[in-house]
Amino acid sequence: MAFPPIDEIAHQVRSGQRSARSFAEESLELIASKNPQVNAFVALDPERSLAQASAVDELVAEGVDPGPLAGVPLGVKDLEDAAGFVTTEGSPLNEHAPAALHDSLLVARLRRAGCVVIGKTNTPPYGWTARTDNALFGLTRNPWNLDHHAGGSSGGSAAAVSSGMLPLATASDGGGSIRIPASICGLPGFKASFGRVPNGGAEAPGWLALSSKGILARSVRETALATEIIVGPDPSDLASLPRPEASWLSAVEDPHTPAKVAWSPSLGYAEADSEVLDACLRALELLEASGVEVVEIKGPFDHDPVMEWLTIVNTCLARSTLDLREHPRYTELDQGLRNFIAMGDEVSGTQLVEALDASHHANLQLVELFSEFRLLISPTLASLPPAVADGSEGIVNGQRSASWVGFTYPFNLTKSPAMSIPVGLSSSGLPIGMQLIGPQHGDLVVLRAAAALEAMLQFKLTPEAR
Repeated sequence: MAFPPIDEIAHQVRSGQRSARSFAEESLELIASKNPQVNAFVALDPERSLAQASAVDELVAEGVDPGPLAGVPLGVKDLEDAAGFVTTEGSPLNEHAPAALHDSLLVARLRRAGCVVIGKTNTPPYGWTARTDNALFGLTRNPWNLDHHAGGSSGGSAAAVSSGMLPLATASDGGGSIRIPASICGLPGFKASFGRVPNGGAEAPGWLALSSKGILARSVRETALATEIIVGPDPSDLASLPRPEASWLSAVEDPHTPAKVAWSPSLGYAEADSEVLDACLRALELLEASGVEVVEIKGPFDHDPVMEWLTIVNTCLARSTLDLREHPRYTELDQGLRNFIAMGDEVSGTQLVEALDASHHANLQLVELFSEFRLLISPTLASLPPAVADGSEGIVNGQRSASWVGFTYPFNLTKSPAMSIPVGLSSSGLPIGMQLIGPQHGDLVVLRAAAALEAMLQFKLTPEAR
């Protein structure tokens, strides 16, 4: 049986209609049944989870409100600390690290809202790639078709939610790591404007100003509800933004699209598979039928910014692993990751600043675009969901391509709000996503348009719902 929407779970728990413990038990039972095939979860502590759920129920019995997400089962991406669990970061080098003593800021906010942490979800080592696989826990598979992987780096979270093991999981996005697995697994995936969800805490941000934290849920409404709980400033994050004045949940309950939007099938440099483009065009026809003017553009970018993005990422990976190079299991890390780390070692300070300058110039191109349009639309991915046999590549118009994720990382450089929305299925029955990008800090523009499009499409959100 599918979980009800997360606000309905909370209503049932807060009103005493159903216990938080029963929702946690249901999630653990579903994980026991489904996880052996999908491999979304890499760590569970049923005793701890059930004790936390019982504590929520005790608050209800005492007449205390446990919070707006009371009793909602939560998965935590294994790049994020959850008290009592080892944060392996998907790396064998951290297999025997001590368990976290405290929650990360993100997990703490969700737990204070009443969520019950069920366990940790799989991720590639240090979140470095768009395929969730590692030497420690293995590959996470796509619930829609187990011969395909779940994307990354939030692939474990996406697969857990898409398969119905639980309704909510944490995620993060430094180059598409929320939007990519969301597209592959048939979920909405929202990367808020950088700074909306703080990266605060004792450690400095791992990927400088690229990575935004967030969640994965089953609908735009649930995404807005959960994200609204985690946004807002924290004094330990120098880049965190003030709390938005408008309610994000209220915004998606009044969905509408801008009168005029830009559609870019290439972003100025990328080639997308014809089947992906066909699905996006069908969705755009619905927008046009609703009165939206859709204008195809060639840009907005004058080149592929992948090298600038990689310069920043590789430098950060080199920094993050600096003390681990002599670890006896270092060679168990993927060779591609070790190559990226080695390239990061060679980046000069000048080159890093030049890459940050490129982020500025890419944003200027968006400023020009958003002076005419309120929303930019593109494919989320260049390819259909890649098969396990394709390794780290996707197939674009019959050709293997390492650039199958070329539509997502520019908007980490520009810090833009961006969301993937499922717009249909491929001829082989796999989800296809379309990406909505808003102007600087225009999160509500994206969420409102996504809610409107979701209502038009009526996409079935999980494999079981087909």
